Amino acid sequence: MTIAPSHTSVPTPAGPVWPKGLVVDLAEIDLSQCVMTRHDLERWLPHRGQMQMLDRVIWHTPDCKQGVALKHVRDDEFWVPGHFPGRPILPGVLQVEAAAQLAVILYNRRLPEALQAAFTRLENCSFRNMVVPGDDLYLLCEEMKWSRRGFTCHVQGVANHKLAFDAQIQGLAV
Repeated sequence: MTIAPSHTSVPTPAGPVWPKGLVVDLAEIDLSQCVMTRHDLERWLPHRGQMQMLDRVIWHTPDCKQGVALKHVRDDEFWVPGHFPGRPILPGVLQVEAAAQLAVILYNRRLPEALQAAFTRLENCSFRNMVVPGDDLYLLCEEMKWSRRGFTCHVQGVANHKLAFDAQIQGLAV
């Protein structure tokens, strides 16, 4: 009689498993890289202080049609005490704002001079998982439509290897 081993070894993937259907394949990107620091972002974004949501841009295609940025969610941010006391959760609107800022950076990188662009429309938005202080929120952006006047992008947020949100946004030069 043969006795089966009480444990079997199952091969594990070489790297983290990312959600299916992301607009950028995060497995193909070195997420530790930095192509734009928080300071560099000031050239491309009008946001300052607490409303500058991004910590860095990790990667973008040479034509700036796709990009990935990082927001490290800190426990000293302005929304933590009130959303929600004792159990802070990053508001969805701020998650989408962070992605919109990445979209503005990619939009402006294609212009001879940066324009101020405003977030004008949000469609097909769904929030799937919570983002809390201590999390790294990866923002992904893929251009759907671009003109000098504005843009439409598919944006996503990923935290803890889970899709946090998925949406389409539009922005317009103002």
